This record gives sequence, structure tokens and C-alpha cells, in this order.
Amino acid sequence: MSYGRYGSRVGRLPREAFRPSALFLGLLALLAVSGYMAWADLGDARFNVFLFVAAGWTISLCLHEYSHALVAYKGGDDDVAHRGYLTLNPLKYTHPLLSIVLPLVFVLLGGIGLPGGAVWVNHAAIRSRFVDSLISFAGPAANLVMAVLLVLPFGLGLDAGGEHETFFAGLAFLAFLQLTASVLNFVPMPGVDGGNLLYPWLSPQWQRGFNHMAPYGMLILIALLWSPRINAWFFNVVYWIGDLIGLPSYQAAVGYELFRFWNR
Repeated sequence: MSYGRYGSRVGRLPREAFRPSALFLGLLALLAVSGYMAWADLGDARFNVFLFVAAGWTISLCLHEYSHALVAYKGGDDDVAHRGYLTLNPLKYTHPLLSIVLPLVFVLLGGIGLPGGAVWVNHAAIRSRFVDSLISFAGPAANLVMAVLLVLPFGLGLDAGGEHETFFAGLAFLAFLQLTASVLNFVPMPGVDGGNLLYPWLSPQWQRGFNHMAPYGMLILIALLWSPRINAWFFNVVYWIGDLIGLPSYQAAVGYELFRFWNR
């Protein structure tokens, strides 16, 4: 596909470039089945929550990267469609280890929604610096929107009465993970979405320094989280935002304990 004289696109991409992958649909099915089992208290409650949260978190990683890719595509980069980023296939996003496996490991170890690796974007094809920034903004914004949607049932009082406690605990923990991912992603550090959001507006000199640090930005962020003071500050921000949107922190804590089904 190419661009016409006035920037309009010539030709069409095949429908397969925009069709949700079978793997993503399978994740949705797993989310639905495990969610129902948690809702109806069928089988092992802890394992149900584990499957529900793991499937939901992986789906949110796909939607995070898809949001980056969709804005990039609308902003002029057709390569994201050719690379399969618009199919919501988790195996298409940069690297399965960095984008999917590592974030899942951090959820298992510490209940933190670690940002996944970003999609590859042809920034030379993007129409403006504003759109370039919007591409980076779209991923963590998607996590924040998902957090708000997941909290809605609590705001509507659907968890009242003490029924379906297992399901709502898992739902609260999944919402909590979305908040942690949003806060981490908005950190203005090279190599993280928050830093990439600022990058188009930096001077060439600052951009060169940014590019030198970008490959290590995620590692620096992970290392900082091991500091008790920074870790405490980080979670204080997450809980503060959670309170603003109505996330019941006690149910999120219960969900985290249920999620760790191996610790009985």
C-alpha cells in the first residue's frame, strides 16, 4: 500500500490484517469460562481466579499494544498492519518473552502490571509530532480505561450482598493490575511509554541522549521498584487512583491471595 498525492491511501490491506487472531479469541473464551466458574463457585476457587486473571491480564496486554498500533496506523504507518499488530495476536507484539512472559512473571511474583514491549512503529511515516505522542499515550490510556470499566460493577453495587465473592475478588485484582500498568507506563523515562510520549518534542541533542538510555529504561524502572521507598511511593499512587475510581482495595488484596493458588 502507498500514499496518494494528497496523503490518501491507495489500495487495501487484506481483511486478515484486521481480523482478531484465533489465539486472542481463545483467550477471550478462557476468560469467559474461568469467570463463570469463579462466579458459580465451580471447582477450585483459587485456580479459577488464577485462570481468570491470567487470561484477562494477557488480553489487556494485547489491547495495550493494539492501541499503540491502531493509532500508528491511523496516523500514517501501514507497516503495523503488515506486521500483524492489528490482529490482537499476543505473539506478534515485539517479543513474546518481553511483551507477554515477563509481565506475567511480575504479576505472579509481586502483583505488579509490568509494561510489555511496544510495537515497532515507522515514525517517519507518522504525520505529526502530536500523533507520534498520541501513539505512546494510547497504550497506558487503554489500561486506564480498562481499569475504570472493571471497577464499574463495584460502583453499581453488584458486589453487594456477599454473593459471588470469588469472582469479584478476581475482578478487583485484575482492575488493580491495570492501574499499576498505567502508572508504570506513564513514568517519563526513556524506553517507557511516558518517555516516548515526550520524545517527539525534545531537541535533537536530548533525543540523542534519550536514544542512548532507551534500551535500559525498562531495566532501570524494574531496579527502582526494588527500593522500599520508591516501591511504597508507587503503590501509594496506585491506591490513591484506585480510591478515586472506586476500586475496593481490600477485595483486590483478596483477589491477589486467591490468584496465588500455589500458596495454600
